[in-house]
Amino acid sequence: MKPLSVYQFGNRESKHAIEEDLVFAPKFDEHGLIAAMAIDSETNEPLMLAYMNEESLRMTLQLGQAVYYSRSRKTLWHKGASSGEFQEILEIRTDCDQDALILKVKQHGGGCCHTKRSNCFYRKVVAPAEGGLVTLDKSIKTH
Repeated sequence: MKPLSVYQFGNRESKHAIEEDLVFAPKFDEHGLIAAMAIDSETNEPLMLAYMNEESLRMTLQLGQAVYYSRSRKTLWHKGASSGEFQEILEIRTDCDQDALILKVKQHGGGCCHTKRSNCFYRKVVAPAEGGLVTLDKSIKTH
């Protein structure tokens, strides 16, 4: 296996370079993290939102499987390493200013959510037309 150091990220030299050049120069926030939305490669449905630090992003590139950074546990989290519900990376996209990622994945195992659902986005926010208490609707169909 290649060492993580072989995966180099570009410099964030200019707005034009970030938006138009073909060098990946991710912008990590003040905590050293970047948002990563995993979506199902077949259905394009959102699976989960997590965060990566520089090391977990390099590990993801190296392994071809999603590796995140757990903000609550403050440690690397190789998705599926213990559960078998790993995410095989098929494509990684970044947005215009390279501060967010979309991971197109093939989800393996029973699902990706810790609740044992196929995804973490199983509820929809419902705002009452006349105001009042905002509620959640669980009628979203998940695969």
